[in-house]
Amino acid sequence: MLDELLSFDKKVLIFLNGLGSKSYDPFFLLLTEQVYWTPFFIFLFYLIHKKIGIKKTLTVILFIAVLIAITHELTNFVKYKFQRLRPVNDPTVNTIIRIVKQSSSYSFFSGHAANSMAAAIFIFRLLKPYYRGMSLLFLWPLIFAYTRIYLGLHYPGDILCGYLCGIITGNLIFVLYDYFVKRNTFIE
Repeated sequence: MLDELLSFDKKVLIFLNGLGSKSYDPFFLLLTEQVYWTPFFIFLFYLIHKKIGIKKTLTVILFIAVLIAITHELTNFVKYKFQRLRPVNDPTVNTIIRIVKQSSSYSFFSGHAANSMAAAIFIFRLLKPYYRGMSLLFLWPLIFAYTRIYLGLHYPGDILCGYLCGIITGNLIFVLYDYFVKRNTFIE
C-alpha cells in the first residue's frame, strides 16, 4: 500500500513539475522566497490592526511567531525522522523532472506548506468575522507550496502532509490565542 502511494506521488510530481517552462522559472523562484511575500504580510497585519487595535495586533504577531517556530521545529523533526530524499536528489525521478532549484535537506514534509497553511488558518480564523471573502487567503499557501513542486523540491504528498500539519497547528495555536485574549482584558 505504501509503495503504491509513493509511486502515485512520484507520478503526480512528474506531471505537475512537467507543466513548467524555462520562461516561468524566474517567476517561480521569486514566489518561493518568503521575503517577496512581505507586502502581502504587511497588508494582512494592516487589516488585523484596523479591526483589533495595536495591542491585540502585537499579541497576534507574538502568537504567529510561536506558531511558525512550533511548525518549523515539528517539520524539521519529521524530516530527519523520515529522511525522504527531495525529488532533485532522488535518482528514481531526478533524471525525469525539471530541476530548477537545488536543496540538500530532506523532503517530507514541506515546511513551506506547513508554515503558510498554519499562518493562513490562524489569520483566517482571526479575520473571518470582520471581512467577507477571507477564504481567498488560502490562495497564498496553495501558490506558495506549488512553487516547491514546480521547482522539483517536494513531492505532492509532502505538500499535503505539510498542509495537514499546518491545519492542526494553526487551529491549536488560534484556540490558545483566543483563550488568552478572552482571559486577559488588559490587552484591550
